[in-house]
Amino acid sequence: MVLPPGFESDTPDQVCKLKRSLYGLKQASRQWNAKLTKALQVDGFQQSSADPSLFTKAVDNSFIALLIYVDDILVAGTDSKQIQGLKQMLDDSFKIKDLGQLNYFLGIEAIRSPNGLNLCQRKYTLDILQENGFLDAKPAKTPCSQSHKLTSTDGILLHKPEIFRRLVGKLLYLTNTRPDIAYAVQQLSQYVDKPRDTQLAAAHRVLRYLKGSPGKGLFYSSASQIKLQGFSDSDWANCTETRKSITGYCIYLGNSLVSWKTKKQATVSKSSSEAEYRALASTFCEIQWLIYLLTDLNIQCSSPIALFCDNRSAVAIGENHVFHERTKHI
Repeated sequence: MVLPPGFESDTPDQVCKLKRSLYGLKQASRQWNAKLTKALQVDGFQQSSADPSLFTKAVDNSFIALLIYVDDILVAGTDSKQIQGLKQMLDDSFKIKDLGQLNYFLGIEAIRSPNGLNLCQRKYTLDILQENGFLDAKPAKTPCSQSHKLTSTDGILLHKPEIFRRLVGKLLYLTNTRPDIAYAVQQLSQYVDKPRDTQLAAAHRVLRYLKGSPGKGLFYSSASQIKLQGFSDSDWANCTETRKSITGYCIYLGNSLVSWKTKKQATVSKSSSEAEYRALASTFCEIQWLIYLLTDLNIQCSSPIALFCDNRSAVAIGENHVFHERTKHI
């Protein structure tokens, strides 16, 4: 390690030997994760293969799940004594701070009740509205206009594109609890390279929509069934410039929404059936990942999982792969 400026030394070309990772170095996060993982595994925790940030431990009839985001940790379990022992172990190893019951985590507000858990980002939404001057704006009923389509040629280039990029980045994080704006934000995120005033106006439309319901979020019922079901859809050749289709899906665990996505497909589909079938494949991959995740949480999905699609041709291809020889390229 090169000596810091202002440090005087009699020996020329002297360097310092680095014996430990310092906070802020590129290697620090990796070293911290490796040390925390080793400490948890020594304590009997198993690292999930589906999500490396999830650790689980089953002892007799008790079960503990631990979720890590850098140095922020969520703990859930069935035995309070086991949880207290875990916190004591972490405090002995790393000197942690116990923040009590889950109320606020990474910008997400959690409200617990006997009926279930409600997640929202109300404070985060109000901060975005205040930063962009939309606290007193007139609310909009929808996040985007159905008739107007964005292009990379309409409008005037913005003099300060970083304003648009910062806004889209914050809206992307807001989709963690607001699936209703996922499609609108997906459309806006395609133009962060060279944004124009028309795209900024569309982003302001999303802010006006959020103004009408800043506290809207997700509710997870405590009486929900452990049953997965997925819904898949596709908009064929929606992009007027690339003619690529858009995949959209949502997956429910009982009556609770647990996964959703809106994303442009990587290739051009020659028919609506092909676009729908690609969306089915993406939804199936997500369902398979959720099955692995539930297995790590000691939850077995014994019943078949229903996957819904509104395209008969795509359903026929999914039921009979051999008969449709023209779908080999998919």
